[in-house]
Amino acid sequence: MKKNNTNLVARDYLLVSFIAVAFSIFTIPIIENLKLIKVTPTIIVLEIVVLLALANVALWVASLIARKIPVILQLVKFIAVGVFNTFLDWGVVNLLMLLTQIFFGFWFAAFNVLSFIIANIGSFFWSRYWIFSGESKTKSQESATKDFLQFFIVSIIGLGIKVGIATVWVNSLNASTSVEIWANIGLVLGTSFSMVWNFLGYKFIVFKK
Repeated sequence: MKKNNTNLVARDYLLVSFIAVAFSIFTIPIIENLKLIKVTPTIIVLEIVVLLALANVALWVASLIARKIPVILQLVKFIAVGVFNTFLDWGVVNLLMLLTQIFFGFWFAAFNVLSFIIANIGSFFWSRYWIFSGESKTKSQESATKDFLQFFIVSIIGLGIKVGIATVWVNSLNASTSVEIWANIGLVLGTSFSMVWNFLGYKFIVFKK
């Protein structure tokens, strides 16, 4: 079957299933750090089962809507990968905070830079070969280097947006709750704004037809 913007193949469901499982794993250090609930094997298995079902159903529904609005499927894929990268990002930051007990200042910013770089190394391949594969196939393979450089520049700007907002939040405002929760609010705010920039930059600059 020829794959286009609205048709799904088994590979699409396998990739979104991988994202669902990885998401469950990445949430472990976040939950542990915030002390929300006690993480047990049962909870992890239950989370994986629920997310597997939701992710696959959401992808299928998006493919149906995409028959009328093609960009919807691409946007849903971006959100799925964005969730994967975001919780990998937050998981690394929370793991480092959990290990060092550092929640603000220079090292908090350094944790964010490191986690963002780790998450975005794989993000390029997700974007080029899955999310924006239709656009990428219209280019020659030799353009991969150029795409990566453009992707790197867009991502660096996204990094600046994310780290800047998160750092200003934790360093300039008085925490009204625990430092762990306050730091994670900063992560959510910074990531939200950077994801909007990244989608627009990847679609209209890096992987444009």
